[in-house]
Amino acid sequence: MPAWDPQTGHLNVIVDTPRGSAIKFKYDVSNRIYTISHILPPGTVFPFDFGSIPSTLAADGDPLDVIILMEQPAFAGCLVQVRLLGVLEAEQTQEGKTQRNDRLIGVAVASRLYERTQTLKDLPVRRLTEIEHYFVSYNKERGRKFRPIGRFGPARARALVGKGEKYYHDDQDRN
Repeated sequence: MPAWDPQTGHLNVIVDTPRGSAIKFKYDVSNRIYTISHILPPGTVFPFDFGSIPSTLAADGDPLDVIILMEQPAFAGCLVQVRLLGVLEAEQTQEGKTQRNDRLIGVAVASRLYERTQTLKDLPVRRLTEIEHYFVSYNKERGRKFRPIGRFGPARARALVGKGEKYYHDDQDRN
């Protein structure tokens, strides 16, 4: 499946972990099935749908991640067309090694609540702060440090998707 829907121009995102889940799911590409990545501590759940973009690769070798904002949770494996609002750029440190681990942020095109939301600037500052705090806490629990380094708009987010598509196609050509 392509990253972008050729008819609508919207971003295709597959939900990996739905909002409200205490289980982090991950798609196992080789076996074509969802698996449990890990279980969050009691009382902790994902505050938004967390998905991945098909036909992309990030620096960590996984598809690019996207936070999907919408009224209700979807389910693992659900295709959601998304309008990119921007990106939370961040560094993640694990076992002494620091690498980029940016978080793309988008809204479901079908959302009524976010139908007029076009960029991160249209979101309440508190919502972005909550997203950052979640990832700091989530990574701390897993023995990693997550440090936000900037918030940028949809053009920067689209450029990151383009880079992820290039990595994916380069990887496919090598195999």
